[in-house]
Amino acid sequence: MSKKILVLGEVRQGELRNVSFEAITAAKKVAEGGEVVGLLLGDAGSLANQLIQYGADRVVVAENSLLNAYTPDGYTQAVMQVIEAEKPEGFILGHTSIGKDISPRIAAKLKSGLVSDVVSLEVNGDEVVFTRPIYSGKAFEKKVIKDGLIFATIRPNNISALEKDESRTADVTSVNVDIKDLRTIIKDVVRKATSGVDLSEAKIIVSGGRGVKSAEGFKVLRELADALGGAVGSSRGACDAGYSDYSLQIGQTGKVVTPDLYIACGISGAIQHVAGMSNSKVIVAINKDPEANIFSIADYGIVGDLFEVVPLLVEEFKSVAVN
Repeated sequence: MSKKILVLGEVRQGELRNVSFEAITAAKKVAEGGEVVGLLLGDAGSLANQLIQYGADRVVVAENSLLNAYTPDGYTQAVMQVIEAEKPEGFILGHTSIGKDISPRIAAKLKSGLVSDVVSLEVNGDEVVFTRPIYSGKAFEKKVIKDGLIFATIRPNNISALEKDESRTADVTSVNVDIKDLRTIIKDVVRKATSGVDLSEAKIIVSGGRGVKSAEGFKVLRELADALGGAVGSSRGACDAGYSDYSLQIGQTGKVVTPDLYIACGISGAIQHVAGMSNSKVIVAINKDPEANIFSIADYGIVGDLFEVVPLLVEEFKSVAVN
């Protein structure tokens, strides 16, 4: 049965995050030929066409200057008003910092079920079956929402976005939403100086652990990441030792990533780190200890000193790119 599915378009530094387009793909499956409605919050109307080009059938822009910077109260109020007006059968958004923050709030207000951190889904008759990892990625469970709103957050880099179609057009509607009694007011956002690919959505990640030995040691990893068009990550051990910033931490207490290629350099493979990257499509481990646990989950392993191996990889990848 066809359904109307609402999808949150998440904006970061003036651009839509890729997971927004992946959420549209998921919504298309759930809608079963019904309508997929994109939702943008704040001064983001100029991005509406991108949602349409990636498959949205219509876009609603909830306008209020208080939505230009994220606050949990503001976003929750805006989404609730749009849900009440649109009355969708489902709501899908990314399993990002914002998605993880507001989805349980909205579920509680709607008295609705919520399936979080979805990595795949399928439609089985009248039921939508969601698959999500449990036990730090060691197992998977399937969830079905039996009644009420079909509500889910999807993990980035697991459901492929549809091919962009620049010829697609659709209606874009602006609505005013009331935002009241905010407990938090954002006056300024100071961002850390970072460059390169967003870690949480990177297709290729080069990650370093204690074996990198120093903050300076991460220089060769950045060179490899740059050669591959990827991002740099780190283990908690490297962060605790002061070699890397905690914003790059991957693991149970850091970011959970699912890139196409994960290169672990000088990482032993502690369970807390493995929990954040074990679902990577291809894992390459570089470690001079042949007994390191990281080799037990790696698709390819190189036993050797990363400071000898990584520069050779950089040189080889650069030569391939030139040729």
